Amino acid sequence: MILLDPEARLVIGHRGNRAHAPENTLESLREAVALGVDAVEFDLRVSRDGVLVVMHDETLERTTDGSGPVSAHTVAELKRIDAGARFTLDDGRSFPWRSRGVTVSTFDEIVEALPRGLPLIIELKTPAATELVRVAIRRHGIAERVIVAGFDPHSTRPLRGAGFALGASTPDVIGAVIPALLGLRLGPQRFQALCIPQRWHGISVPISALVRALRGSGTATHVWTINDPAVAQQLWRDGVQGILSDDPGVMLAARDAIRPA
Repeated sequence: MILLDPEARLVIGHRGNRAHAPENTLESLREAVALGVDAVEFDLRVSRDGVLVVMHDETLERTTDGSGPVSAHTVAELKRIDAGARFTLDDGRSFPWRSRGVTVSTFDEIVEALPRGLPLIIELKTPAATELVRVAIRRHGIAERVIVAGFDPHSTRPLRGAGFALGASTPDVIGAVIPALLGLRLGPQRFQALCIPQRWHGISVPISALVRALRGSGTATHVWTINDPAVAQQLWRDGVQGILSDDPGVMLAARDAIRPA
């Protein structure tokens, strides 16, 4: 799978084409695909009636015209919410996606609407999604092209051995940092992708050391959220396999600029 290719320099649409369209919506994900991304990333929560829905926040206020917890609403109720209502490019002077029919999508809708074969990074925002995503991945037959990730080990560790790649949880990352800083090489891990930020709660993450420590272990390193072309280029040079970006079009141009003639 390309997401785990140790030689890859990937551009991954973070919540789609988030800099230009409402995050985690089908419209945003389709825009990222149209730009030519290698993969897309999106977040999953669970509706009140037990359906996987694509949403980052625990509550609806930041990105929609709805209110309250996602988990307090049925899918039918979420479908009546405007998921483009809050998107703005000019600090709230205008809302170009408002009232254009952008809605909250289910996981099934996203998988069925995006191109067959497109690699997906699926972030679980709640352990309530764990068993549901296991069943859904099997039903759609997409195990060979997904990474399922999540900060909370209670979301991802029950999926070990499920037949698809897993991202490292926060304790997994912490456990790799000290050996990496000591210059030790790490062997095969119980996760297949290390999805990390440049900084975590104000502390710099030793990305280069982690890349060196994991080289040859079968674990890919993806870094989020990178929107600066120069930063992305340096990370690729350091051996990072994937860049998750809100502005994947810019990252694709940055990658083209460092490819050998």
